[in-house]
Amino acid sequence: MAVPRVMQGVHLTRHGGPEALEWRADIPVPQPGPGQVLVRVAAAGVNNTDINTRVGWYSSDITGATDAVDQEVDAGGWGGALHFPRIQGGDLCGIVELAGPETGFQPGQRVTCPINLPRPRPGNPTGFIALGSEIDGAFAQYCLVEASDLYDVSASPLSDAEIAAIPCAFGTAENLLTRAGVTAGHKVLITGASGGVGLAAVQLARLRGATVWGVTSPAKADVVKDQGATDTFDRNAPLPKDMFDVVIDVVGGPAWPNLILSLKPGGQYAVSGAIAGPIVQADLRDIYLRDITIHGCTHQAFEVFGRLVELMNAGRIKPLISKTYPLRDIAKAQEDFQSKAFAGKLVLIP
Repeated sequence: MAVPRVMQGVHLTRHGGPEALEWRADIPVPQPGPGQVLVRVAAAGVNNTDINTRVGWYSSDITGATDAVDQEVDAGGWGGALHFPRIQGGDLCGIVELAGPETGFQPGQRVTCPINLPRPRPGNPTGFIALGSEIDGAFAQYCLVEASDLYDVSASPLSDAEIAAIPCAFGTAENLLTRAGVTAGHKVLITGASGGVGLAAVQLARLRGATVWGVTSPAKADVVKDQGATDTFDRNAPLPKDMFDVVIDVVGGPAWPNLILSLKPGGQYAVSGAIAGPIVQADLRDIYLRDITIHGCTHQAFEVFGRLVELMNAGRIKPLISKTYPLRDIAKAQEDFQSKAFAGKLVLIP
């Protein structure tokens, strides 16, 4: 079948609310150049990072939680100012449509890629760009990707929607666990444990042989335990002190000091999100006198996503999908995501 000249998709036209998302049926289909692959999108996950980017939360002018942004910003993308219109969507599962012989891919292969694409350069060995932020992403019928960023997942027993639920959530979780050095025997506390990243971290930490506790609402506690957690703590409950070897955090906000105190002396704290707010209060004595190590985690080494691909193709991980939506219903999907009514992942189908 010939590739059409135009496609349907969603343009982000500016920073703002759902009204900044514009459904279009006349977006030009991108043409692959040397080393590039045109992918037909089969499914695309819904992520907090897409909403953060839409509202401009990554701007340093924003100091509150994602759902509290009510001001206009100019440079609210991962890397600063975005070029509009932008096709968002960092979670991609698709089918190779066009690929040059030099790419190593063939039409019909099922593929995926990380959301943050490593671009190391002199003076910045952890440089990256983000799919759906610096370059167009998966919220359209087709997506143009560098062949070096793609991974073949044709062998995976997972569905297209399940594959699309993995790059951001499981990529972030695996990176956090890697940076914190989680291994067998560790006691690990995971915040936001019923969300996409949280449930992924529970699964992946258990695969490493760790014992896991989650922070979540009572209504979702059973879901978290079903994924492998030993037990859970309510979001507003006090945490035990000096109990955990590692804290994996994507929430931040007012509870942050208690997370630090819940660590054993010499413990590891790894963060890759702050949905409850990026500004926290710290007593530096609780950190340096107890030899706590803090890891800020966004850049992913190539081997991090490579391990996930091996797990996907072997069927050893399986994300929880709560609901799927037609891509045209992206505003509703993001509204449901922000309501926190659903555990796990929500997925869009072009």
